[in-house]
Amino acid sequence: MVTVVGIGAEGWDGLTAVARRALREAEVLLGSRRQLDLVPAEVEAQRVEWPSPMMPAVPGLLETYAGRGLCVLASGDPMFYGIGSKLGPVRVISHPSSVSLACARLGWAVQDVEVISVVGRPIELLNAAVHPGRRLVVLSSNGDTPRQVAELLTRRGYGTSVMTVLERLGDTAENQVVGVAEQWQGSSDPLNVIAIECHGGELLPNVPGLPDEAYESDGQLTKREVRAITLSRLAPVPGQLLWDVGGGAGSIAIEWSRTHPSCRAITIERDAERAARITRNAHELGVPGIKVVEAKAPVDGLETPDAIFVGGGLTAPGMVEWAWEGLRPGGRLVVNAVTVESEAVVARWHARLGGDLVRISITRGSPVGGFTGWRPLMPVTIWSVTKEDQA
Repeated sequence: MVTVVGIGAEGWDGLTAVARRALREAEVLLGSRRQLDLVPAEVEAQRVEWPSPMMPAVPGLLETYAGRGLCVLASGDPMFYGIGSKLGPVRVISHPSSVSLACARLGWAVQDVEVISVVGRPIELLNAAVHPGRRLVVLSSNGDTPRQVAELLTRRGYGTSVMTVLERLGDTAENQVVGVAEQWQGSSDPLNVIAIECHGGELLPNVPGLPDEAYESDGQLTKREVRAITLSRLAPVPGQLLWDVGGGAGSIAIEWSRTHPSCRAITIERDAERAARITRNAHELGVPGIKVVEAKAPVDGLETPDAIFVGGGLTAPGMVEWAWEGLRPGGRLVVNAVTVESEAVVARWHARLGGDLVRISITRGSPVGGFTGWRPLMPVTIWSVTKEDQA
C-alpha cells in the first residue's frame, strides 16, 4: 500500500517519529522538488519528482513503482485539498494543514472560518464566500494570488477588508504581511495562505432570491420571487447535479450552485450571446464551475441529473419526455409555464404524472405620479414532480 506523508515548510524537524520512520523505510519517495529537498540525505530512498502536469501522470507512476515501498510527500494535511484523496487506498500520516496553522497564528477558531482553494481553480470562487463580517482563509496558487484577491475584494465593494498573508508557515522564515485590500501592493512568497476579515460590500446571500439587478440580463430572467419559489421546489442538496434548460441569464443554475460548494449545474442555452452572458454571471456570482452547453434542447450525452428545471422551450416536441427519461430516480422535475400554450403542456403532463401544481402572481409597488401603485408581473404556473413517485 502507498504511504502518504504530510510535511510542512519546516521539513524534517516538524515530522513525527511515525512519519520519519515511514520515510526511512521507503524505497521510493515521490513529491515536488521542494518537498523532496526537505528530506535529509539519511533517507536513502530513490527520489522521483512529480512531472507537470501532475494528475495525468499519477496512474502511470503508481503502476511503475507498484510492489516497491512507495511513499508520497504532500504539503500539510494530505486529505485536505491534497493528493491523498486522489491515490485510492493509502496509508496517510498527516501533518497540520496550512489552515490550522494560519488560524493558530491569528487566534481564529478553525470551525468558524470558510476555506476557499484557488490552487488550479478560478479566483472567482471567492465571490460566493464574501459576506460582511465573515472570516475566510484562501489557499493561494502562487505569490500573485494575494494581489488578485485584493483586486476582487475591491471590485466587490469589500476594499476595506483586512488581509493577512501568512508566508512559509512553520518555517524559520515564516512571515506575515497585513494590509487593507484596496491598498494592497506588491507580490508575496509563493508559499502563502491569505486570511481575510470581510468588511463592507453588497449583501448577496446564498439563499435563493438574489436581486434581479445582480444579473446581467437581456430581460430573459426568472424574476426574484418566482426564482425563490422555483428553487424551493428543485430542493438543492449538497453534491447533486441540476440541468437548467433554457438558461436565459443563468439565474436558476447559479442560485442552485450558490447554496453549497458541492452543488453542480449544467445549463443549456441555444443563444450564443446568452450563453456567454451566463458564463459571466456565473463568474461574478462565485460559481464559475457551472457548465454552459450552447445547444437547443433536447441534448444527448449529459451526466444524469438529480433535478431538472425547464424554463424555456417547453412546447418543443419531446421536451418533457426527454427530461423525464433523463432524470435520476428520486429526482425532481420543475417546469415554469407563462404562456397559454406552455400551460396546456403542463396540464397534460400533470394529468399523466401527477405532482404539485401552483400558479403564482406577483405584484410590485411602483410610482404612480406622486403616489405608489401596484403593477402585476405575468402569472407563472409551476409544476413540480418527483420521479420516485412513479416507481
